[in-house]
Amino acid sequence: MRGGWVYLLANRYRGTIYTGVTADLRARVSQHRERPSGFVDRYRVNRLVHVEEYPTIAREKAIKKWRREWKIELIERDNRDWLDLYEHLIGL
Repeated sequence: MRGGWVYLLANRYRGTIYTGVTADLRARVSQHRERPSGFVDRYRVNRLVHVEEYPTIAREKAIKKWRREWKIELIERDNRDWLDLYEHLIGL
């Protein structure tokens, strides 16, 4: 399987968390922000708070099974204030 990105979106600091996987991170996060649907739309999760590059989607499947507290620890390890990383992603 080809590699890709595992990412976490949130609606606010320690709010609702969405876990996703994609081969094109910039395009996928832009899609969530510009044309949200389903869970992303319902809970307004559009703040990119964590990104990891992995060779398979196994990491995403593992993270989806994690307890909420573990996901929070993962986010806060590198992004303590839950800042939106989207601007860094698109090069602003």
